[in-house]
Amino acid sequence: MMTLTQMACAVLNTADGREKTALSRGFAAQWSTARAAGDDVEIGTCSPPDMPARPKAPELRAPRDVPRRKTGSIEGRNALLHAVAHIELNAVDLHWDLIARFSHIQMPLGFYDDWVKAADEESKHFNLMCDCLEAHGSFYGAMPAHAGMWRAAQDTQSDFLGRLAVVPMVLEARGLDVTPGMIRIFENAEDTQVVAALNVIYAEEVAHVAYGSKWFHFLCGRDDLDPKPLFHSLVRQYFHGPLKPPFNEEKRAEAGIAPDFYWPLADEMPPPPAMR
Repeated sequence: MMTLTQMACAVLNTADGREKTALSRGFAAQWSTARAAGDDVEIGTCSPPDMPARPKAPELRAPRDVPRRKTGSIEGRNALLHAVAHIELNAVDLHWDLIARFSHIQMPLGFYDDWVKAADEESKHFNLMCDCLEAHGSFYGAMPAHAGMWRAAQDTQSDFLGRLAVVPMVLEARGLDVTPGMIRIFENAEDTQVVAALNVIYAEEVAHVAYGSKWFHFLCGRDDLDPKPLFHSLVRQYFHGPLKPPFNEEKRAEAGIAPDFYWPLADEMPPPPAMR
């Protein structure tokens, strides 16, 4: 069997979205089978690319140049699905990159169990969004996409704690805030396929945020660091702009992130507890 980091680099160097996610899911199954059998599994080392391989489409544009469409139309809802598919494909690469890029830092095998599982689930989420787009007569790559999705990875290439703080604990936590509203859009459109897919994503993303919080706190404990002020410092360093409420406090708490981690970074004061 390939080492885990070789698997990670193979995924990162695969351009086509469906091929990338098929490889990702296959490697995750190999890892899980080996772990369940109690086999010795080598983490290894590899040099991940600065930018993962990407398909020729979608065209990547600056955020201000990505057209915004109202979700009252099928075109607008397809644009929303396309944006989610793009996020999920980037998440696949982000999780495998985390495994490969920081493999020189000694971590328990449970760390790799968590992020392989997360990468597998993000691969499933990308395919679910592609299936929904194709059911609507569209496909991933049919419209432009956000060019800045990989910026957090580039900014934290040499900062393990920074990567955990910004990607799962900020960016993926934001997904917990906005997904219920997306589900309502497709419920109102009576699109049961998309509602079912988004509910799968919503349920599984909580664990991905929780993995980030768990291993961030693990590293802080191992190095005798105070996690909350360090989190604030890292987010201010690497995340460009304030955090935007409203926050899904229930799901964030379920993922192990307390309000005093994110409200001090918000662009407005928190409402009184009775009004949340």
